[in-house]
Amino acid sequence: MKTVTGATQPRVGHGFRLQWEPVQDCHVLLYPEGMVKLNGSAGEIMKRCDGASSIAAIAADIERTYALQGLEPDVLAFVELAGQQQWLKWD
Repeated sequence: MKTVTGATQPRVGHGFRLQWEPVQDCHVLLYPEGMVKLNGSAGEIMKRCDGASSIAAIAADIERTYALQGLEPDVLAFVELAGQQQWLKWD
């Protein structure tokens, strides 16, 4: 897997499906063997990982939405971790 940068365009990995789970009141990542319950921050990042948006754009969108600043390093770190778990892929 290539190095993650602000230009990386992550997408949900093959075999996984992201969805909102109203009963759990959170986003979950479904896969054939089970489910991963995501915290609020992870859900906000994952729902923006469409394969077209860069990490920089994802971070900027979250910053605008929640009136925050300086999130790109945190988004990069999460994407790297999610890539190691195969939840996210990129070219």
